[in-house]
Amino acid sequence: MQATMSASREVTGNWWAIGLRAAAALLLGIIAFTMPVATLAAVVTLFGVYAIIDGLFAIAAAVRGVRQHERWGWMLAEGIVGVVVGAIALFMPAIGALALTWLVAGWALATGLLAIAAAVRLRKIMTGEWLLALTGVLSVVLALFVAVFPGVGVILLVTWIGAYAFVYGIITLALAVRVKQWTRAHA
Repeated sequence: MQATMSASREVTGNWWAIGLRAAAALLLGIIAFTMPVATLAAVVTLFGVYAIIDGLFAIAAAVRGVRQHERWGWMLAEGIVGVVVGAIALFMPAIGALALTWLVAGWALATGLLAIAAAVRLRKIMTGEWLLALTGVLSVVLALFVAVFPGVGVILLVTWIGAYAFVYGIITLALAVRVKQWTRAHA
């Protein structure tokens, strides 16, 4: 019983965070539809910068591992790959954009499966969990669509991401309202 109460507080006490996620998704959807080229350029650039920074930190950790006589080879390889991938994304954005399509497919698949699993847990606490499951299914569908058609065009990917973000935002906003109502009813 204690675990159920703790889990319910974990979900219902953060209805506002669910609402903020919805607002961010809606904003991303609107920007992706109105400025697809700029959105793609920004996403590829941010990914490139992130990959380089992450790679440099991995290299630093590997160097530190050498000093402490720990295993460091894989960390060094990961860091080098991160820096190279980041540089490709920054200096050859077309290749970076195609790589990004695969990254988006992996991300959407992972977050979709996790959302479905969370909905199963939430089902034990309250009704309306189908909204979270629906976002998970939507994410998995996006992942499969991007994986099946990676060469369709990266601008089209931005449109898909925009559509996904917009629908996800609406559904997540409905979930936030439902969770807030449930929280008030069970205060």
